[in-house]
Amino acid sequence: MYKNYNWLPDFVYGSIDGIITTFAVVSAVEGGGLAAKIILIMGFANLLADGFSMATSKYLSDKAELDQDLEIASAINPLLGGAYTFLAFIVLGSVPLLAYVLQPILNLELDFTFSLAIGLTLAALFFVGFLKGHFVAKSKLMAGLTTMSMGAVAALISYNVGFYIESLFA
Repeated sequence: MYKNYNWLPDFVYGSIDGIITTFAVVSAVEGGGLAAKIILIMGFANLLADGFSMATSKYLSDKAELDQDLEIASAINPLLGGAYTFLAFIVLGSVPLLAYVLQPILNLELDFTFSLAIGLTLAALFFVGFLKGHFVAKSKLMAGLTTMSMGAVAALISYNVGFYIESLFA
């Protein structure tokens, strides 16, 4: 039944993917030396479209499992899975964009804005990993550091792709 629905996998999946893919967009745009408004345009477009895509994929995947009459107990579970995935993606995936939203309000320098985005993103990734570690009774510190490290690798890849492609046209 849905009252026993395990939301943790959907939360972890949605939030980590939301944070990493949104920050990958931020990093690629920064690596390419493009304007901050491009970060906001691409970041929010990615946040909403990819979040919807993930939620739809989660729903349809769970629905296919339900249609096969496997271990899903209720039709409400695919809806819950999609909803948890979408909400986690949107809420935590918006963290890498916070610095850029606040930049004109706080009159932040662009270099500082990217540094702040890095810090907020790493903190959000650590939080999700830490929380996962708590619920699965594993080392919270290691789970946080592992999740944070995976996001850092994705950001480095994305930044370097942006930097490399920009250098081809320079």
